[in-house]
Amino acid sequence: MKVLVMGAGVIGVTTAYYLAKAGFDVTVIDRQPGPGLETSFANAGEVSPGYSSPWAGPSVPRKAVQWMLDRHGPLVVRPQADPAMWRWVFQMLRNCTASRYALNKSRMVGIAEYSRDCLRALRADIGISYDDRSQGTLQLFRKQSQLDAIGGDVEILRQYNVPFEVLDRAGCIRAEPGLAVVRESFVGGLRLVDDETGDCHLFTQRLEAAAAELGVQFIYGTTIRAIEAQGGAVVEVRTCKGTFTADRYVMALGSFSPLLLKPLGIDIPVYPVKGYSITVPIVDAAASPQSTVMDESYKVAITRLGDRIRVGGTAEIGGYQTRLPRHRRATLDRSLTDLFPGAGDLSQATFWSGLRPMTPDGPPIIGPTRLSNLHLNTGHGTLGWTMACGAARVAVDQIRGRAPEIDAAALSMARYN
Repeated sequence: MKVLVMGAGVIGVTTAYYLAKAGFDVTVIDRQPGPGLETSFANAGEVSPGYSSPWAGPSVPRKAVQWMLDRHGPLVVRPQADPAMWRWVFQMLRNCTASRYALNKSRMVGIAEYSRDCLRALRADIGISYDDRSQGTLQLFRKQSQLDAIGGDVEILRQYNVPFEVLDRAGCIRAEPGLAVVRESFVGGLRLVDDETGDCHLFTQRLEAAAAELGVQFIYGTTIRAIEAQGGAVVEVRTCKGTFTADRYVMALGSFSPLLLKPLGIDIPVYPVKGYSITVPIVDAAASPQSTVMDESYKVAITRLGDRIRVGGTAEIGGYQTRLPRHRRATLDRSLTDLFPGAGDLSQATFWSGLRPMTPDGPPIIGPTRLSNLHLNTGHGTLGWTMACGAARVAVDQIRGRAPEIDAAALSMARYN
């Protein structure tokens, strides 16, 4: 059976790999010249099941105004004459209740934990390496009020048997010795001991090579213009290089998925939330992070990737532009120099932005559509790599007509009905 995967980011490539392992004849098309060159290119470098949380939380409406007035705040809203943007914002605000936050987080942790296990099995199976480390994530709290507010998250971690440690200042320094010189800057942390780190772009490149060895055909420089459907099924995908046909189709185009789905009458609430990162060469390894430190005040992740430090953050709502305003880098620079002064050479840093495909409730959208041969694997937000292997396994099981190994019913688009 032929399957056409639309998108060669980390989601599309992992889906193609597992489809090929299951015996499908797979083709992947993407507008970029290679794999993982958009959202997967320079993300924060985390595989963080324990940190899988919706952006929509009970405190967000109250904090949003404060964040937008703070030049170093994690949230930026650029008003657009775009009904999809305002609908998405309204839907997100509706999810900012304690009960919905708990429900959505439980759904996200479930798929993320499963995905981490799938990634470990994949690593053992094919020996893939990507500047990976398995030393946990430290969520660092500068204020006592932040540390005092973790009770709800801790309960969900316990519910899913996710290992964690609540640490005082000394415990944080034991986990991340580089923090010793700034010990007065924080009060404690929540360490998620099973979280991992690595270079998502390198992972995507190397998994693409493994998929190609299984027979997957990758066709790059191919912009999709439209998806044509007749009789309740997709019949072809029209591109700048002609038409493509298959027996099954998988939509894995991240933020661009809804633009191609809407003409088919399939309306999914996925909207781009722009993020930024810098990648900094290490000049003092002892002063650098050992794994990932999440600066809770700025919502910035600082991750060790081999001889580099990746610093990523900001949630900017404002359409599909990927410009790089210099002032957006200031928060990333500040977080790194506050917590790991002298660790990296900021003068040699590279600056990047990408569009995260966010749903208003947080969990991704994985599952069938009203078109019998079109399947969705999109909307993973900031957790695309964290969820990639598990989401691909779920999608492939569903395409094969098998029950996934986890209960994925709540991840389908039906939850919005």
